[in-house]
Amino acid sequence: MKILCVIDSLCSGGSQRQIVELALGFKELGHVVAFLTYHNIVFFDTVLITVGIPITCIEEPNYFRRTVRMRRFIRDGNFDGVVAFLEGPSFICEVSGFPHRKWKLAVSEGSANPAIYRSARHIAYRWFHFFTDYVVANSYANMNIVRTVNPFLRSSKCKVVYNIIDFDFWKPLQTYIPRKDGILRILVAARHQYLKNLNGLIDAVTLLSNEEQQHIRIDWYGDWVREPYYDGSFPEGIDKVHRLNLDHVFSFYPAFHPVIEKMQMADAIGLFSYYEGFPNVVCEGMALAKPIICTAVSDTPSLLSYDPMVLSDPAHPETIARSIRYLLHMEERQFVDIGQHNLQIARQYFEKEKNVMGYLELLQ
Repeated sequence: MKILCVIDSLCSGGSQRQIVELALGFKELGHVVAFLTYHNIVFFDTVLITVGIPITCIEEPNYFRRTVRMRRFIRDGNFDGVVAFLEGPSFICEVSGFPHRKWKLAVSEGSANPAIYRSARHIAYRWFHFFTDYVVANSYANMNIVRTVNPFLRSSKCKVVYNIIDFDFWKPLQTYIPRKDGILRILVAARHQYLKNLNGLIDAVTLLSNEEQQHIRIDWYGDWVREPYYDGSFPEGIDKVHRLNLDHVFSFYPAFHPVIEKMQMADAIGLFSYYEGFPNVVCEGMALAKPIICTAVSDTPSLLSYDPMVLSDPAHPETIARSIRYLLHMEERQFVDIGQHNLQIARQYFEKEKNVMGYLELLQ
């Protein structure tokens, strides 16, 4: 098949990572794959170019002209299937089918933003899903949001395909030693914005005893650590860390690709957001046999239901502190067992070939 993947840009975001993994999976199975974007923000471009996947970027600031130009590209491309991620690209692909189309279209839903329920624009985007063949969510929580906003979507066109993990790449490090030198190393991989809840994590650390603080390190990798910032989250967080004398606990780094080497050396993967679609870093951490401590967002409450102590409430820092303290004082055998259990769950739900085929079956 000739397949077009459409997204806003190839930045370091979670949706970008997933559509790139999907495209690589299509390519590995012998399909012809191309990319279409409209913002020239690059992070994953090199991995696509390396395997011969062409990228077309239509930079047009005017929304109407952008839609017209992208519509023309899609209709003239003689594609057998089109996959779109995120609201804007999905809308453009849906209207590109007017008045008729020959290609199959699957649009992905990965947002759990509560504003969807209140925004006329967000709601309108979901009503355009009548004009796609399939709506694919990466979690059951996301699909519930979509079907609440547009209750008239047929269940037969609503599918859930979890995130893709390449287990040949995301492998535990055999030489890893848990909590080496008595230090619990937590890695956070997230762009800096208020919804990622750096402030709540800092407040949680202040609730730990001085001795406990001496035994934890939090390494945060993510975009917007330099001006212009996305919002005030990072500069405010840095100032708060300095004021509270927590510089020995927190370290901040730009987004790093691939981040696997850093994750392999971490003791646990943390995510403390107010909401998420379905977080890649949780899937990847589980594939690396790492304990996960995260807020109860998306499908994490069901996937990690075996141990509620690793789940927290983003609005209540004391619950985040409880989860950190739980891992800090855990027996080493239990620490390792939790990681191995996470690996088994990851293999059940995130296997690359199965989830790539899940999309291909929709496009045939």
